[in-house]
Amino acid sequence: MAKLEYSVYVAPSKLVASDDFPPGEDREMWSPTASTLIHGERDAVLVDPLMTKDESRALAAWVVATGKNVTAIFVTHAHGDHFFGAPAVLERFPDAKVVAAPGVAARMDAQYGPRWLDGFWHPRFPGQISGQRVTAEPLTDGLLELEGEQLRAIELGHTDTDGTSALHVPSTGLVVAGDAVYGDVNLYLAEAKGNGRQEWLDALDTIERLQPGAVVAGHKRDGDADSPENIGKTRRYIEDFSAAVEKAHNFTDLYEAMVAVYPGRVNRAVIWHSAKAFLA
Repeated sequence: MAKLEYSVYVAPSKLVASDDFPPGEDREMWSPTASTLIHGERDAVLVDPLMTKDESRALAAWVVATGKNVTAIFVTHAHGDHFFGAPAVLERFPDAKVVAAPGVAARMDAQYGPRWLDGFWHPRFPGQISGQRVTAEPLTDGLLELEGEQLRAIELGHTDTDGTSALHVPSTGLVVAGDAVYGDVNLYLAEAKGNGRQEWLDALDTIERLQPGAVVAGHKRDGDADSPENIGKTRRYIEDFSAAVEKAHNFTDLYEAMVAVYPGRVNRAVIWHSAKAFLA
């Protein structure tokens, strides 16, 4: 039996149709987004099949070029940028099943409702999202098998949205963390008001207890290492944001404080929208 391996495809930043820019910016770009292929000798599980029709078709072509057969598509959390692209992958791998942890599967349909699809996704990415809706089979036992190895869905609760998860490969020490862990990209904290930030910190503790050897972040720079150190870096970012919230007089203060601490992270628009969610 071949040892399981993994490869990461990072969809590059893409233009967002928006007119709400941070100071000094004249456009908004969506954060680069990771999709992970966990594979054995023949078969594979694809984690988070991206969002737009174009990027998911490119992802599907990349998977086909590996020669692996996708048996399952795992969705880490119910944000459309991580699963709207599943139809393009299913066109190439029609026997694959879409699966998710129960808490994720229960929330995916809301992304197709008027608040999110019509109120958020379509205005920002007009004509770019598939009209085919995706549902996921809930993994009630949390287990997914790949060539005789067990992959485990780890339910995390709130991270950058409610009811999120990660996928753990115990035999190799890999954790595909979805948006529970970020690479060198600004964190989306707009849904983390109230106790959300503490719950996210608790989720990071859960991932850390798995003692992973590699952690794939949901948003990362292409080519960056999948280092477990990103767990601690994500934790520090949340703590820094919480401290800045306490000191800021308004959302502009909060935005500027975070840019000062993290001047090189990708996508300042995410800080801008998070700051407005807290202090607008």
